[in-house]
Amino acid sequence: MPVFPEEPEIHETIPGPGVPLPHKSDAPAPRMPSSTAVAAQVPGPRPGPPRPVPPRADRPIPGQRPAPRPKPGPAPRPGRPTVQLLPVAATEALDRAEEAVDALLESGRRPGDVLVLTVGAAHPWQDHERSFGEEHYWAQLADSSDVFYADAATNRTLRRDVVVLVVNENHAERAAAAARKALERAAKLLVVCGETDIVAPLFA
Repeated sequence: MPVFPEEPEIHETIPGPGVPLPHKSDAPAPRMPSSTAVAAQVPGPRPGPPRPVPPRADRPIPGQRPAPRPKPGPAPRPGRPTVQLLPVAATEALDRAEEAVDALLESGRRPGDVLVLTVGAAHPWQDHERSFGEEHYWAQLADSSDVFYADAATNRTLRRDVVVLVVNENHAERAAAAARKALERAAKLLVVCGETDIVAPLFA
């Protein structure tokens, strides 16, 4: 029967004198990434899409017809109102005058401050008011609570801050006489609606 040699006993090695025992604190600490490296890896905010440029207010809208601008009249003289010319054909002068009155009221003018004078046919609103009688019609002028419409050739005393002269008839002599009276009846502003060839020389 074979004889096997006995296995040597393994004894735990104990450090000799003078050799300190290892401590847990002696284990190498794990390496942490530096703050600089971490900051470098954080991506910044993504730029947003470019903002659309708003359209310019003065850019014309396709298909829109700009309204004609009033032409400035002559410089006001001492004691005379400012004159504003609105070029328009005689057949369309009444409609242009209505637009001018609406613009005046929207700008803050009181209805009782506006007087509309016609050179040719009377304004439809004048005919409407006169249908109630002459006394009722002229009482509207004294009341001064609304726009008053009258014939430019009337001899009545008429005076308001703003006068709108409607040259709805191309008669040179009548237009000239109406222009002279309108200048006397307008305290601050005279708006003239008519053809340029007729009205412009009257206020040159």
